[in-house]
Amino acid sequence: MNNFNEIKSNIVGVFGYPLQHSLSPFMHNNAFQLANLNFIYTSFEIPIINLKSAVVGVKALGIKGFNVTIPYKEKIIDFIDNLSEESSIIGAVNTVVNENGILHGYNTDTNGIFETLFPLKEYIDNSEVTIIGSGGAARSAIFTLIRKFKINKINIINRSKDRAATLADYFAAKMNYNSFEIYELFPPEIVNPIRDSALVINATPLGLYPEIEDSPTEIVDSFHKGQVVFDFVYNPLQTKFLQIAERNGAKKINGLKMFVEQGAKSFELWTNQTMPKSKIYQLVEEKLKTDLEKVD
Repeated sequence: MNNFNEIKSNIVGVFGYPLQHSLSPFMHNNAFQLANLNFIYTSFEIPIINLKSAVVGVKALGIKGFNVTIPYKEKIIDFIDNLSEESSIIGAVNTVVNENGILHGYNTDTNGIFETLFPLKEYIDNSEVTIIGSGGAARSAIFTLIRKFKINKINIINRSKDRAATLADYFAAKMNYNSFEIYELFPPEIVNPIRDSALVINATPLGLYPEIEDSPTEIVDSFHKGQVVFDFVYNPLQTKFLQIAERNGAKKINGLKMFVEQGAKSFELWTNQTMPKSKIYQLVEEKLKTDLEKVD
């Protein structure tokens, strides 16, 4: 019985729907092996109707924890017992730790975003930024930019202008930041805010495998030399969005560093150990390149 309980307490995974794009199992299982930890990471592809039951199952089985990805980062909060400061402010959770039936929610996306953008802090500070999207990833980006950088203005572009406006109002109340402009994701109208921004972030799943021909915009003139364009998508490494930005000289950043850094923080929360990040970067990048070659 003790051995069975130990096995259960060493199970982690990811909640989402769909999950065919996710390399989290590949990353974490390799990290556990490199760190000589008796953990296993698996995918829990859960339809929305079963989300609450799945969380109850985690408690009942004593599973150690799980990541949360699209589309549940906001919805999962209803079933979490304790929220960290950042996840409470953001209104989204991407990592859950189960401690004796008490579920603790964290947002490690902020770690990934900060570690990716910190080398560019001097350039980003006192600038205008555009964020495309209004879901959990966009929330993490807004929080990180307000908390860790000095941003003059944040443009939020979203398919639903009302949802983007609600998000701006939310952070104005939560973080006392009021320099937002709202735009609908309509190509002619988003050219100027994107062009005027030192940093442009795609916080949507547009372009995510297997829908690799999708992009928030295809207007090359939106971008320019010296601009930084950051796509949270890591699969594929070079999204159509990044390719379009690069054509006009923008500096492109894919989602790989963010993916590994947020994963490293989750790894630490579950195991109290440090992920061997350098090797994991290498393995994940090689995996993505190999998978792309197979598709080609």
